[in-house]
Amino acid sequence: MTTTTIAALLAPHRDDAPALGAPGRGWLSYGGLRDLAQQVRAALNGAGIGAADRVAIVLPNGPEMAAAFVTIAQAAVTAPLNPAYREEEFAFYLEDLKAKAIVLPEGYDGPALAAAQRFGLMVLRLSVPEGAPAGTFALAAEGDAAVAAGAGTPGPDDVALILHTSGTTSRPKIVPLLQSNVAASAGHIAASLALTPADRCLNVMPLFHIHGLIAAVLASLSAGASVWCAPGFDALRFFSWMSEARPSWYTAVPTMHQAILSRAPRNAEVIADVPLRFLRSSSASLPAQVMTQLAETFGAPVIEAYGMTEAAHQMCCNPFELQKPGAVGKEAGPKVRIAHEVEDRLVAGTGEVVISGPNVTPGYEGNPEANAKSFFMADGARWFRTGDQGAFDGDGYLQLTGRLKEIINRGGEKISPLEVDGVLMDHPAVAQCVTFAMPHPKLGEEVAAAVVLREGAEADERAIRDFAAARVADFKVPRKVVILDEIPKGATGKLMRIGLAEKLGLG
Repeated sequence: MTTTTIAALLAPHRDDAPALGAPGRGWLSYGGLRDLAQQVRAALNGAGIGAADRVAIVLPNGPEMAAAFVTIAQAAVTAPLNPAYREEEFAFYLEDLKAKAIVLPEGYDGPALAAAQRFGLMVLRLSVPEGAPAGTFALAAEGDAAVAAGAGTPGPDDVALILHTSGTTSRPKIVPLLQSNVAASAGHIAASLALTPADRCLNVMPLFHIHGLIAAVLASLSAGASVWCAPGFDALRFFSWMSEARPSWYTAVPTMHQAILSRAPRNAEVIADVPLRFLRSSSASLPAQVMTQLAETFGAPVIEAYGMTEAAHQMCCNPFELQKPGAVGKEAGPKVRIAHEVEDRLVAGTGEVVISGPNVTPGYEGNPEANAKSFFMADGARWFRTGDQGAFDGDGYLQLTGRLKEIINRGGEKISPLEVDGVLMDHPAVAQCVTFAMPHPKLGEEVAAAVVLREGAEADERAIRDFAAARVADFKVPRKVVILDEIPKGATGKLMRIGLAEKLGLG
């Protein structure tokens, strides 16, 4: 029987088995994690938060963030947000999500708090008891307003996790993922990787992103395995963490793998001392040369997987018996097919990659237009359009040939060019702008913008970049701003986004 809730995923594992670890901390057991989930539910219910209420979580990477996601999702709807956002970004997401409460670290008074106070959100402070095992925390509501107790236990069809995705429109889309979606995906990943209670994942992925939440944390916990939570990614500390954690695997984006490779020669002893069963790569295309180098360096298979938020992460995965560099693997959970890019039908050969399965979101929230474009019925199934173009080879491995959309993929971080356009157009000197992807040797793509200044106005590249940096997270700020007299346009007068880097000699 397929497990359909997060609580059910955690239920069968031994009480004394290790679940969550972290640098210099004792292990939180599965029994301890289950007890924590009950305490968290009681705290949330006591603060008036029930199964359908939305709780934003803004915490640094680490075991408390992992435990907060896993436990809060057993009582309410979780909405993890990037702690690096500016106040305006927090305000947008909190309002868009219709969040009822926000979880913040004890003593935090940064931009997320200011944004939450604008909307009168309930603030839940997370504190870590002295000397407690990794991931242990207490939640307390600020203020003492009397509230009616929240109630309800989330079922398979209740939303467990809400994330935003950048579409080709300037407004990010809301992706609700049900308990059954995330439980199915965790099971798919655990099966693809043949995870057992003997496995241990060293997590360096951010836990406001689907990759870390589902592939590293939830897939491990579904298998009764353990997760050692680093405080983020740091190539200089990776090998000392590896020595302490003694993992059997880690998962990362290609840019992280490249940074780890650059430190590997001076850490050969650690690599020999802590043999990995495998390495996993996802969220952006892994260059074939990097896959080969990783496999040679670690003496272990490198499993490249293909995922996206709307699929609760995994869609395809390279199997253990044969990894093909440059391919994202075979279908690994949902059905994966190729569809006509315009017509609602499945085709042979190259086309748009589509998926159907228990891990796929029921649809974008409050966005009937996006749902009409993204979902269609064919061959007795409901298919989701990924926006990626690709084809299967003779062995059933999917090869991606490119994205159909104009989204910039900066090392796995997806950036909407229209969102950046909107910020740049607020600059008093900017008359016209277009944000686009330019090639980058390590990240794959970097953010660039072409700008036309207002007549008589003055601004240089630095001033425009500084303006953007004060308004959006660092990864969205254009690394290159080209000031032009005129931006190239297409036949219909549209600003040309695709191919602009090449036109401007930024290849």
